[in-house]
Amino acid sequence: MANAYIGIGSNQGNRIAYCSEALREISKFAIIRSLSSVFETEPVGVIDQPDFINCVVEVETGLGPYELLIKLLGVENNLGRKRVGVGGPRTIDLDLIFYDDLVVQDDELSIPHPRAHLRRFVLEPLCEIAPDLIHPILKTSVCKLLNDLEDNKRVNRLGNFSTISSH
Repeated sequence: MANAYIGIGSNQGNRIAYCSEALREISKFAIIRSLSSVFETEPVGVIDQPDFINCVVEVETGLGPYELLIKLLGVENNLGRKRVGVGGPRTIDLDLIFYDDLVVQDDELSIPHPRAHLRRFVLEPLCEIAPDLIHPILKTSVCKLLNDLEDNKRVNRLGNFSTISSH
């Protein structure tokens, strides 16, 4: 069994519901070990779009990294993800951030996620659930990466899924 960290985000429609449904779908093929708080975050790259809801989930899985990626893409597809341009609005976005300490870089898959260490909306929730996790290429903890980060994009903690879903 492997441990993997998956970033979950949405900025279209009922963002909380899309992220919650993605978690339910992920739990069908992986064991959820921990889940960060929910954050509302400013978009990165294409900034003329709605704010995102983001979180990070740690899972345990018997799937290999490519099999896990295929399952995540299937969840995105089932939840109506349309790939229009790079960085645009989306109903759901599932990013495989880490898979154990594996390093893979090919045309199909990049682990660790190539921009995770540059993004506050990834590092804040990741640091919340796995502060001592070491980036396998940079050999630095995710919390140190967060502390050293120059990204000043707004990332506001909203609470956990159970408290914000009931509103």
